[in-house]
Amino acid sequence: MKKEEQSRTLFGISLSDRPTWQQFLICTSGFFFGYLVNGVCEEYVYNRLQFSFGWYFTFIQGFVYLFLIYLQGFTTKHIVNPMRTYIKLSAVLMGSHGLTKGSLAYLNYPAQIMFKSTKVLPVMIMGAFIPGLRRKYPVHEYISAFLLVLGLILFTLADAQMSPNFSMIGILMISGALIMDAFLGNLQEAIFTMNPETTQMEMLFCSTVVGLPFLFVPMVLTGELFRAWTACSQHPYVYGVLVFEAMATFIGQVSVLSLIALFGAATTALITTARKGVTLLLSYLIFTKPLTEQHGSGLLLIAMGIVLKMVPMDSNKPPSKVSARPAVRNDGSEGDRVDEEERKSLV
Repeated sequence: MKKEEQSRTLFGISLSDRPTWQQFLICTSGFFFGYLVNGVCEEYVYNRLQFSFGWYFTFIQGFVYLFLIYLQGFTTKHIVNPMRTYIKLSAVLMGSHGLTKGSLAYLNYPAQIMFKSTKVLPVMIMGAFIPGLRRKYPVHEYISAFLLVLGLILFTLADAQMSPNFSMIGILMISGALIMDAFLGNLQEAIFTMNPETTQMEMLFCSTVVGLPFLFVPMVLTGELFRAWTACSQHPYVYGVLVFEAMATFIGQVSVLSLIALFGAATTALITTARKGVTLLLSYLIFTKPLTEQHGSGLLLIAMGIVLKMVPMDSNKPPSKVSARPAVRNDGSEGDRVDEEERKSLV
């Protein structure tokens, strides 16, 4: 027997008893707010102050997350999934983060943008292979994702000062990061699907607790821990910026997990991809940068991708699960056995 659907809330706002469009609007607003503030803070810390200590800043961010989760009233008593599930999740998350950072040494900015913009496509493909999901998307959703990706690439590369520079090592590293990102989003969706009692706070708490120790190894091996400590000690106000950024990102992270739980990993990836385009467009409007024909073409393709995603079609319903399940006997025991096997393979 399947459990009743978990009542979803977002910072005290009930989502489950609202229409789908209101759920989408609330979650998307939280996501956009959190990551727009995150972008401003990163611009200040990384570009203005020239502090490029990604591992250390992520480490500080993790402790801020844990404090905010505690303020939300979450305790270990609320955990409903085995910790080994989150060990897998955190290992994939740290692997993706490490490969993305490592690829920066081999790929220039235009090349990075081209690869990062394609994230939604492997997320959709990977969904067909994750136990507990077996997603099968209609053709028009793949076309929508492709248009969105192509439009974002055109827009972001329109004013690039150099052509994409590809290195085989860099390509392998960023490709590995994309695969891990695709697996991560689908695994999170699978956890929500297989155990509807899982909350967004549990997902974020367990991923953070398990993930923090993973950060020590690269920080110590690269010497970043000591360099970052020294630099931040000389400019202690940086910690204030980092805490503020972590608070905003916390809102964005919980909103993203709400989107995954309610709408799935692929839809969430589409939204996060579209967010990049919106952020870039706002920067051009606010700072009155000139828009070229290539910018216009990119915006047109992005709009086409979004509209195609939203247009009602016969197949425009939640992505179906590809079922290879044997016939269920009257007592339902065979179906229960298969459900249990899928759950075991997941965790």
